[in-house]
Amino acid sequence: MLKYVEEALESTIFMSRWLLAPFYLGLVISIALLFVKFAQELWYMFTHILTSTEADAIIEILAMVDMALVGSLLLMIIFSGYEIFVSKIDITDHDDRPDWMGKVDFSGLKLKVIGAIVAISAIDLLKTFMNIPSDMTEADTLKLFWKVTIHMAFVLSGVLFALMDKIAGDTKRH
Repeated sequence: MLKYVEEALESTIFMSRWLLAPFYLGLVISIALLFVKFAQELWYMFTHILTSTEADAIIEILAMVDMALVGSLLLMIIFSGYEIFVSKIDITDHDDRPDWMGKVDFSGLKLKVIGAIVAISAIDLLKTFMNIPSDMTEADTLKLFWKVTIHMAFVLSGVLFALMDKIAGDTKRH
């Protein structure tokens, strides 16, 4: 009787991984919504390119690069997270299957996510630097300070994540 209860409990826990599938579907929908914003930005840039300054054009392009990075990050999280936590995606014979699919473990996913966050933060910081007003107020200075501080916190977090993974990897080998 106890063995039956144990097997039922373990089976229920194992099947509960499917509760994550709607989260990944929600992220797929969020990529579609992000595409709508991307198309909106592209249309705005297309219709205003002749009247915008070079700096404005660069900022618009950086905004689109930012969205592309976020979309790529979401896709990586969807693929890797689904394969790590829910089920393997069985498309091994598909010509367009990304090489990294099925090879990214949880540790690798964490590093890729923090790397993408650092890149996104760096792009936002670059956009801020390109928009620094010539008559900066104290509030502008404080805002810039916090953006740099937050970016450096992301960079430091990334370095610490990588260091912890290296230490954990070295520990497993010994």
